[in-house]
Amino acid sequence: MTNKQSKRRTLVLDLIQRPRRLRRTPAMRALVRETHLLPQHLIYPLFVCAGTAIRREIPSMPGVFQLSVDEVVREAEMARNDGLGGVLLFGLPEEKDERGSAADDPEAPVQTAVRAIKETVTDLVVMTDVCLCEYTSHGHCGVVVDEEVINDITVARLVDVALSHAEAGVDVVAPSDMMDGRVGAIRGALDEAGHQRVAIMSYAAKYCSAYYGPFREAVDSAPAFGDRRTHQMDPANTDEALREVGLDLEEGADIVMVKPALPYLDIIRAVKQEFCCPTAAYQVSGEYAMVKAAVANGWLDEPRVVMEALTSIRRAGADIIITYFARYAASLLK
Repeated sequence: MTNKQSKRRTLVLDLIQRPRRLRRTPAMRALVRETHLLPQHLIYPLFVCAGTAIRREIPSMPGVFQLSVDEVVREAEMARNDGLGGVLLFGLPEEKDERGSAADDPEAPVQTAVRAIKETVTDLVVMTDVCLCEYTSHGHCGVVVDEEVINDITVARLVDVALSHAEAGVDVVAPSDMMDGRVGAIRGALDEAGHQRVAIMSYAAKYCSAYYGPFREAVDSAPAFGDRRTHQMDPANTDEALREVGLDLEEGADIVMVKPALPYLDIIRAVKQEFCCPTAAYQVSGEYAMVKAAVANGWLDEPRVVMEALTSIRRAGADIIITYFARYAASLLK
């Protein structure tokens, strides 16, 4: 044996730590996996419209549809069968006005869908978005005076909307408007009306993001003037997110959310470490649309990229992931 061969053998024998031992097979990798993604971690967003037998695909979100109540119930049943954690409903009213009058109409699509789902799929968590942007003619998240969203008037409207959802039988209301004080106002009103069991999932750290474009097409909620910088958060800020989350928890939020998800993994991690509370992340429409576009062009492997993205959101600290890939991911996980 030459000197060179002897040195090589010595080098190999001295490698006591060999991390690759635990990567050899799928079973071995699964044994030491640190982050687990399960269907029950996923919430499926659904867009509800009036009518029956309606299933209109949203052009910028292939595979996502505007659905009539009967179709929403069918999707909810499949979500339950897939083992998903729940569904999150967004409404598409037949008419819009400046104050979003349809948002708290007990016969509007969201309230009707909540009742229909609860009659048919009794063991599925139903969540509802509480905001006015889908219902206002100007597309803003609240009541506007002189082209400014007025905080306290808007909060009063949001309370009415949340109460109407609670009366319909929802499990979780999710205020997404980013008005100051709305969580406390909603919690107080729900409790006073006997809805102490209805939980609040607050969009606590909702950034003013460029990733929302396809959603605004889905619900026709692009602002008619200005933008949402006066109430949604600056993408540059972390400390502000922690202040917002802390305030919402003090006001009675049961779950806090970071939105969007993938561009804000550091925020998800910071929120989870700081507050140790149930934390949700929303993989928003733009995140979904980018993946679908890249897959359509043959640039990405859809199953792998979807699972990698969702796992990274879980790894960052999200207990709950709201994603348009929910049913697709559940099928992969099975």
